[in-house]
Amino acid sequence: MADMPWIALPLGALTGVVMGALGGGGAILTIPVLIYVLGQSPHEATTSSLVIVGLSALAATIGHLRAGRVRVADAMILAVVGSLGTYAGSAASAAVDQRILLVLLAALLAVVAALMLRPTPAGLGSEPTIAPVGGASHWRRMSGLAIGLGALTGFFGVGGGFAIVPALTLVLGYPMATAVGTSLLVITLNSATAFISRLGQGVQLDGPLLVTFTAGAILGSLLGGYAGRRASPAVLKRGFATLLFVVAAYMLVSAIVHR
Repeated sequence: MADMPWIALPLGALTGVVMGALGGGGAILTIPVLIYVLGQSPHEATTSSLVIVGLSALAATIGHLRAGRVRVADAMILAVVGSLGTYAGSAASAAVDQRILLVLLAALLAVVAALMLRPTPAGLGSEPTIAPVGGASHWRRMSGLAIGLGALTGFFGVGGGFAIVPALTLVLGYPMATAVGTSLLVITLNSATAFISRLGQGVQLDGPLLVTFTAGAILGSLLGGYAGRRASPAVLKRGFATLLFVVAAYMLVSAIVHR
């Protein structure tokens, strides 16, 4: 596919739109596209996705920062503490058979899709109801959440945004807009940490394809952020959840057929 990297442009835009609109989910769509459409190996795809998702999340974060929808201090805590889980997850990923990695990723997609179909509690995210900080319970929740998200980032090559947004709204009481903006900053930082941790694992990346896909993802993330502020969150979530179920089913069937 290196001879036709332009194909990655619209594919990257699609994943960028998802992440910009929902504050996450770009990587868990990017990885199957890189593997099944663009022909990369699972380990190469999960590493490439860290670059693609990290840069596109950074582009989308800028607008949220300007609008005051990012809790920078909490994002830094989630990223710094989460780096412990990120390095552990990256080391574990390198030791796992590629077919098993695909099966585990497919299972993760199905779980995420099911969680996204759960109804949002009435009134959630309408006003800033962020839980007070400083208590031991708050920091325990933050630390546990950070390590778990970091492990997902390192192992699967995903930014963890699909889990950050519901965690921030349901556990810490963030309004939805602030959760999306904060999630994008955490994704940026987590992706950078995970990519650095993989530099010594000998993965070769396709430069032209990576640049083209990333350019599309950045453009898509900006468009997705614009559209997400105007579209119904419920409709966006249902559509994305359905897509995840389809992708997960395809990955499982493919892993079984080609074992």
